[in-house]
Amino acid sequence: QVQLVESGGGLVQSGGSLRLSCAASGRTFSSYAMGWFRQAPLKQREFVAAISWSGGNTYYADSVKGRFTISRDNAKNTVYLQMNSLKPEETAVYYCAGGRVGSSVRAGTVDYWGQGTQVTVSS
Repeated sequence: QVQLVESGGGLVQSGGSLRLSCAASGRTFSSYAMGWFRQAPLKQREFVAAISWSGGNTYYADSVKGRFTISRDNAKNTVYLQMNSLKPEETAVYYCAGGRVGSSVRAGTVDYWGQGTQVTVSS
């Protein structure tokens, strides 16, 4: 069993940056691929980024490539999402997720979800 707790959300101006963190409990964190998803009001949850268990492979939604960076520290049981050049339309609840394989997480096959953290980008 893995429990995920996100932090780092908040209010930022358009063009600003935030770094989200997701702390995982459980001894098996390092064996899981991890990802970030987001859900804006009245919209479906969408994939943002994923990373393999080793950190060797990363996956990004086209809309965030070049601006967002996913990383992990298995010694700290934590995955991060560095978000730069944020846009107002990226206002959403951001969710951390864990799954078996990075490519599957990208497709939405997720075993564990965090509770989410709100990111608000003002124009």
